Amino acid sequence: MKKQIVEKIDFMLEGMINRALENKDFLKKVYFNFKSGLKEYKGLYDIEKNILSFNGKSESIEFLKLTSYICLEALKYDSLEFFIEERGKTSILYADNKGIKIKQNDNNELGKNQEKLVASQILNRNYYINISEASSLLKEIGILTSEGKVKNDMIRKYNQIDHFVELIDEIIDDISDTDVINIVDCGCGKSYLSFVLNFYIKEKKKKNCYFIGIDRSEKVIQSSKDIAKRLGYKNMEFICEDINNYMPDRKIDMVISLHACDIATDMALGLAIRTKARSIVCVPCCHKELLEQYEFKTINPIIKYGIFKARFADILTDGIRALLLESQGYKVSVVEYISPLETPKNLLIRARKVSDKNIKALEEYKILKKTMNISPYLEKYINI
Repeated sequence: MKKQIVEKIDFMLEGMINRALENKDFLKKVYFNFKSGLKEYKGLYDIEKNILSFNGKSESIEFLKLTSYICLEALKYDSLEFFIEERGKTSILYADNKGIKIKQNDNNELGKNQEKLVASQILNRNYYINISEASSLLKEIGILTSEGKVKNDMIRKYNQIDHFVELIDEIIDDISDTDVINIVDCGCGKSYLSFVLNFYIKEKKKKNCYFIGIDRSEKVIQSSKDIAKRLGYKNMEFICEDINNYMPDRKIDMVISLHACDIATDMALGLAIRTKARSIVCVPCCHKELLEQYEFKTINPIIKYGIFKARFADILTDGIRALLLESQGYKVSVVEYISPLETPKNLLIRARKVSDKNIKALEEYKILKKTMNISPYLEKYINI
């Protein structure tokens, strides 16, 4: 190629590489093709090892110096195709003696025809986590078979995960005004939700994100680390620690918790409160704490029946949680997560930080606490 063209390649390629380095956690692959006549010469750059392989040779070279290497080689060939593949998109530089152009391809668009199964056939709805786009992820977390079909025993879980994304999609938009969306998954377990949200935020919403999974089980933490490594999700860390002892080193935009048992949900909410997280999404589970605490003689004729006493404790527990979150300046909504026919643990609490404190809500809580003779665990995180 002509020297004038190569000078332009130098400028444009340097810009591409600098932008890629800013999103290093999302880099997947760097490769290029030179052409001379009918012959094609392929090169590959190993991002992790900083090794360049081209023309049968391998050498160590810094990513930033790759531009100089490519430009020197370009003088010997007729054309160049240079690819930087990130999660969700591929940036491509085309150059020959006629000129240069750069374009971006959406990787999800490119993969839409790779899977024949259409997700909407499962539940007659448009899925946020579409099988054709997220097949690698869904296979890794056990939702799909190796052939790309939803496993019969995972249809319900797939629908639950997708509906979770649907219910918090608006919140994600609300907190997308930051360079990186930082999310903590409390009691993460195998981190299915974190992996799915990671895919959705980065590859569908095109926003940078970072996930921190916390759990007390070393086994599930190691499992999550292994999955992240296989998926190439570098923007995740998993910590084996008690939630109450954890303090993040970054501003938290969202705290999530799915089916954390009894006061483990309160621990997750407590972490959100003390870190002043911008948003909270949790699905509580196993409401035991207040069942043996609350007393309200006026309704004794009703709660003398055990099942009514337990169900009222469920409502009271989550109602108190919502009220305490309001007292800390959160706007709260409580919605049905999934059908109660599938599980009675079907409420989802959403909260968005809108102010510092809400004195009215705090006073309402104090009255309820005295009336019901309760001492909720979540109160320990509140300055009463």
